[in-house]
Amino acid sequence: MPKLNPKLLSRLDDDHLRNLAWMEQSNADVLVHSNEIPHGYVVPLHSHRRTQVLCVFAGVVLVATARGRWMIPPGHALVIPRGLKHSVEMYSDVSMRSIYILAPSGRAAAEVPEVLAVTDLAHHLLAEAIRLQGMDGDAHRADLVMALLVDEIGRLEQQPLGLPFPASARLASLCRDFLDHPVPGAKIDDWARQLNMSRRSFTRLFREETGVSFTTWRQQACIFACLPRLANGEPVTTVALEAGYESVPAFITMFKRMLGSSPRSYFRAREAVA
Repeated sequence: MPKLNPKLLSRLDDDHLRNLAWMEQSNADVLVHSNEIPHGYVVPLHSHRRTQVLCVFAGVVLVATARGRWMIPPGHALVIPRGLKHSVEMYSDVSMRSIYILAPSGRAAAEVPEVLAVTDLAHHLLAEAIRLQGMDGDAHRADLVMALLVDEIGRLEQQPLGLPFPASARLASLCRDFLDHPVPGAKIDDWARQLNMSRRSFTRLFREETGVSFTTWRQQACIFACLPRLANGEPVTTVALEAGYESVPAFITMFKRMLGSSPRSYFRAREAVA
């Protein structure tokens, strides 16, 4: 991860604090905001009284909480519930837009984060809402656009890009190591041995801590770890083989199973929306 120079880092921190203050002081039902943020910046841990829908149009963003991490590639959004403490890490240069919703209804009533696929309509409505925000003389149109945008958010399809993290420190450490060096064929017995546990006890603990089986988590984590590299344009062959897959077709099959299309088609579609 690149190290930002102190002057740029200070400016980005000031921008974040200014945006938080603006959002918290406003009584508007819906606010929208646009950001262009460089690779390597981490928005520090914070929360807000509004539900945030964070939309990524270029780059890859990682949102982290105490109990999970959510990867947001281009053309996707994350619903961040009000009051949830989270940090936001830029895995590349990022272009993102946010919708902040005050009323706790519809998608804004979510209690856990959800990753959503952004439609063309949502993309264009958000761009128009940002253009109109604060403009004099077009309040009626702005209200209509905001209302339609919130309605469209409620219709967006959820995507399996959340990666639950255990609260157990020792188990969480193994999970973080796996993300740094994914191994598609990682075995339950190997992880259980590292924690001095029986296979049965480990399997039960893992599901209790994450809500999913070890196999399901491992599959999601492998794709999760590869998304930033793919979004940055690295060849599928290179990413798949360096991630430990025995063949490129095996990687593409798993990618299709999780995201519905091949890596090439997936990112081409995301670029078309952006």
